[in-house]
Amino acid sequence: MRRRELLLLLGGIMPAAHAVRAQQKAMPVIGFLGGASPGPIAPFVATFHQGLSETGYVEGQNLAIEYRWAEGQYDRLPALAAELVGRKVDLIVATSGGHAPALAAKNATSTIPIVFSMGADPVAYGLVASLARPGGNITGFSILVRELMPKRLELLSELVPRARVMAMLVNERNTGMNIERNIGNFEGMQQAARAKGVQLQILEAGTEGEIDAAFASLVRVHAGALLVADPFYLNRREQLVALTARYSVPTIYDWREYVVAGGLISYGTSLTAVYRQVGIYAGKILKGANPADLSIQQPTTFELVINLKTAKALGLTIPQSLLALADEIIE
Repeated sequence: MRRRELLLLLGGIMPAAHAVRAQQKAMPVIGFLGGASPGPIAPFVATFHQGLSETGYVEGQNLAIEYRWAEGQYDRLPALAAELVGRKVDLIVATSGGHAPALAAKNATSTIPIVFSMGADPVAYGLVASLARPGGNITGFSILVRELMPKRLELLSELVPRARVMAMLVNERNTGMNIERNIGNFEGMQQAARAKGVQLQILEAGTEGEIDAAFASLVRVHAGALLVADPFYLNRREQLVALTARYSVPTIYDWREYVVAGGLISYGTSLTAVYRQVGIYAGKILKGANPADLSIQQPTTFELVINLKTAKALGLTIPQSLLALADEIIE
């Protein structure tokens, strides 16, 4: 090839290469801050992508996503959030770890937009000014996990009416536990238990080993049923389901994923629906919406899921009243 032809060819390639790099640089970047491990919440991330696609964004085509996972070690979240801020991402999605990812993201930046999902009241945690007008750079979804615990206790009492002692598994390493106590959620549970003539025992577990020990103590406290509700446990649902089978303890959970894995019963929000909405909110903000003007969303419908195979293994007969209310029955 002659020198002149080579120069003409390069002249055609170089501007094209510059254009590609410019396009890549202009591509928005989402920082995904997750408190859990990627494997157990992969189905939810898929619906997050679905929500993004509904607003016109597809990872790898016109959007990049940088993932940071705390693997259940919430004390890692501040550093991971700071790392995403240092990468100058255009938006941070904070999820799969209760309020902790959202709080870490909020403390890391007051300018980068944040979309969160969490299982409690974001106003009580000081994340937003109000549900209707969150203000600042943060908005998202409140899933109502512990607010539904009295209802779960009621359902469990109907399922296991002879249980005079029930246990509730909590993760004290969740830094919001003191706030939960202060705003009265724990006292509300005790009141609901007393109204049912049930003694409620609190069991604490924040590691895999502590979960094993908590189940071993069920015999000591004579618990006839168990309530589980903390984002930390979703990442360990296989362990929890196996232990409830081993100790033959009827257990109610917050999300259907436990029941699909072999758990007995769940009552709560559809996580797949929430993650889809998180994706839609993220897409709206990337298109120019102000997070301060996007109200905090809360679920208005909840799903009751029952596993009949597990009930049979536990020797339980599901009351017709519960079967009639169930949104999904797994056989």
